[in-house]
Amino acid sequence: MPIDGPLTAVTDVTDVTDEAFMDRAMAAAATVRLATSPRPWVGAVLVTAGGERFEGATDGQTGPHAEVVALRAAGSQRAHGATVVCTLEPCSHWGRTPPCADALVEAGVRRVVVGTTDPDPKVAGTGIRRLREAGVEVTVGVRAAEVEAQLAAYLHHRRSGRPYVVLKLAATLDGRTAAPDGSSRWITGPAARADAHLLRAESDAVLVGAGTVRADDPALTVRDLPPPWDARPRKTDPLRVVLGHAAPGARIHPCLERVGPLPDLLDELGGSGCVQLLVEGGARVAAEFHRSGLVDRYVLYLAPALFGGDDAPGLFTGPGAATIGDLWRGRLVDLRRLGGGDVRVDLVPAEGSSPT
Repeated sequence: MPIDGPLTAVTDVTDVTDEAFMDRAMAAAATVRLATSPRPWVGAVLVTAGGERFEGATDGQTGPHAEVVALRAAGSQRAHGATVVCTLEPCSHWGRTPPCADALVEAGVRRVVVGTTDPDPKVAGTGIRRLREAGVEVTVGVRAAEVEAQLAAYLHHRRSGRPYVVLKLAATLDGRTAAPDGSSRWITGPAARADAHLLRAESDAVLVGAGTVRADDPALTVRDLPPPWDARPRKTDPLRVVLGHAAPGARIHPCLERVGPLPDLLDELGGSGCVQLLVEGGARVAAEFHRSGLVDRYVLYLAPALFGGDDAPGLFTGPGAATIGDLWRGRLVDLRRLGGGDVRVDLVPAEGSSPT
């Protein structure tokens, strides 16, 4: 469960396995998911030789990393001989803060447990090497799959140089997104809309097409976050991106207006520090990202409603798979029932899948 409130000492040491402590570190990381990008959202748990537990998470976009937060919470005497469990490999370079690997060595910790290595070229195993060369025991890969899922956007950005692309779609159960007369607001209920605002808050940029701007005049700001996220720190609203041009008086301003190949846009956004891009539509833009194979995660909000015909627009424009053998197949990674009966379905591309 997520940790709320201050990160203080915990003396209940009934959870004594690496896996249990990594679960706590992941819970700490979840509390800062909205606040740290383009830095990774990392959690750490320091367990003293006497069994006390101290927890920390990355302090926003400029403060200390999770390991240092936990070290400071414990204090120098308790940190000596302790085990530190952290979701991501400790950094080994100077950035906005000193290297965490050096801080752990200087504190005299005995052992470090790492969820996954950091693919950032400035780290990429050097943090682990620094610890081992100093005589610190290091275990790597505890809860690796879960940690990598939590850090999926960060890991993708550091490996590819591009943002992790999330395509958000909302439809009735028969796959329709608007009425034949063009009216399209509020297919899903308040809980689904609040969850979609959480997706915006997690993202560094949000993108729509110029047609959506003309039709809906969206603001694309973060509003109405669900609890407990509404009480947690977060960075500023995401950069707003329009494929095409927005009218001077549109609410989306100030925004980035771009035309041209989507891969070039992703390279530009990734190079400027955009870790996650949320694509909100419309149907033409969704189809362009999908058919280009540029979507890393699909998030579908499905309302318990039916249009009951074939005259309402669907999720994508243009031709789909011509035969069953051309069907795009994904892998279901999450399924949640939200308030009001709406359902959230999360898909990632299946191994070897290719859009039509």
